[in-house]
Amino acid sequence: MLGLGTLSRVIGEVRRDVAAAHARDPAARGAASAEILTQWPGVQALLMHRVAHGLHGVGVPVVPRTLSMVSRTMTGIEIHPAARIGQGFFIDHGAGVVIGETAQIGDDVTLFQGVTLGGTGFATGKRHPTLEDNVTVGAGAKLLGAITVGHGAKVGANSVVIHDVPPNSTVVGNPGHPVRVDGRKPEGPDVDWIHLPDPIADAMKGMASRINELERAVAELSRDDDSGEAAPAAEVHELRPARGPSPAGG
Repeated sequence: MLGLGTLSRVIGEVRRDVAAAHARDPAARGAASAEILTQWPGVQALLMHRVAHGLHGVGVPVVPRTLSMVSRTMTGIEIHPAARIGQGFFIDHGAGVVIGETAQIGDDVTLFQGVTLGGTGFATGKRHPTLEDNVTVGAGAKLLGAITVGHGAKVGANSVVIHDVPPNSTVVGNPGHPVRVDGRKPEGPDVDWIHLPDPIADAMKGMASRINELERAVAELSRDDDSGEAAPAAEVHELRPARGPSPAGG
């Protein structure tokens, strides 16, 4: 049954959730805790989920789902009462976020708007993603099935992830591919979404470079009879040069 211990635990979780908003949302720095509780939809949805999850855990009928639906109406964020969420969880903006029944979220995880932690098919049992500690998921990303996103991993905006993600890696694309940023494993909650690697563009650049080499080879074999000079080879340009400062700072 619900008691002082449960109430104390929920209060502690809410305090850490508010602290997470202060730490990870630049717009929240300088805002009072009361303002965050009343004006930040991600924090409001999480607060209602804490209550609904506690009631669901002790077998209270109807009320947990009712709280979930009220939260969805108020904030645009849908969290199933059975979903297990750790401390320091933060949903930035939040509109369109969906977290399924068997989803498990570790500590200090960050989701942006439009993220789906969804299932696949109609199977019962564990069918939603597990996010380990310190995971960051970009806007519009879809994580589907009983996959595991490892500690410290990052998922780029609008990625579709259907396989496990290694710890301390970055995943981009549809379907999602693990990549590295400048040859290093990114760490921490901040993500430079503009300068993430693009595996498709990199593959096309490689093909263009190979075509250039073949053109040079063909030109060497077919020199002009009059001049004896090889035809000029085509130039290869960067498909998507990344310039400018990181929007995440640093």
